Amino acid sequence: MIRKDIIDRFRVPAGAKIRIKDHNPGWSQTEEMEELGKDALKERARQTLDQNLADLSHAQEMLYADDRFAVLIVLQAMDAAGKDGTIKHVMSGVNPQGCQVFSFKKPSAEELDHTFLWRYMKCLPERGRIGIFNRSYYEDVLVVKVHPELLTAQHLSPVKFGSKFWSQRYKDINAFERHLVRNGTVVLKFFLNVSKEEQKRRFLERLDRPEKHWKFSTSDLAERGHWDQYMRAYSECLSATSTKWAPWYVVPADHKWITRAIVADVVTTTIQSLDLKYPEVTEEKKEQLAEARRQLTAE
Repeated sequence: MIRKDIIDRFRVPAGAKIRIKDHNPGWSQTEEMEELGKDALKERARQTLDQNLADLSHAQEMLYADDRFAVLIVLQAMDAAGKDGTIKHVMSGVNPQGCQVFSFKKPSAEELDHTFLWRYMKCLPERGRIGIFNRSYYEDVLVVKVHPELLTAQHLSPVKFGSKFWSQRYKDINAFERHLVRNGTVVLKFFLNVSKEEQKRRFLERLDRPEKHWKFSTSDLAERGHWDQYMRAYSECLSATSTKWAPWYVVPADHKWITRAIVADVVTTTIQSLDLKYPEVTEEKKEQLAEARRQLTAE
């Protein structure tokens, strides 16, 4: 497992005002890591991921058996930050029946006729399962904040879309997540912090390799042109919505191996901290099991 003091570097304290540009997206997060060196750290991250995958498999089984909690993992990032790869690698050892992934695209007409949280509420994981939102309700205070013209389609009553409007949306999200946590859903939120330089490199790789052409969209390039606005939107959003009950983690994403190790560690240790137990068997059930054993033995 990754030491708590290292993980705490990535967790946004409740009430803290942060700037994304102050967070290092690379592998060298501390002097200790720098002294260890990239290759040695990469090997350690691989070992950590392997151990977490084994532990997460058991933790997910316990989560299902205990049936008191659900886990919601929220992934937000700029394009090409590695959300899909993180899901693939971190959840590779989990029973598919115990995990569900939703990727939210442009809202439908029906969804636009409800509150901005409605379509996400329908996809929440039930108790015993892990749910992953690949992008989430936070799009409505990120993409929509960068492109406020999108608010027109939400059929809102006349209102000024100024700082008060966005503050109210942050409060709605905090209240929504507080409700989930009170009712047994653990909420873990990760911002995969990729640098503009690394995003450029990954975009060029997609253009250079025919098998990756399908992953590139001209809209990705258009959104890159709003990089500074997005960084401000993320900084304001994470500052307003990282709470004690639903914290944000700013995870370095320029090197995928460190991203996956950190996310896997946070998810695994959080589930393990829930004091999960297998259901206790009643005396009546024990008698039924004993009778079943007698019948099978007598065959």
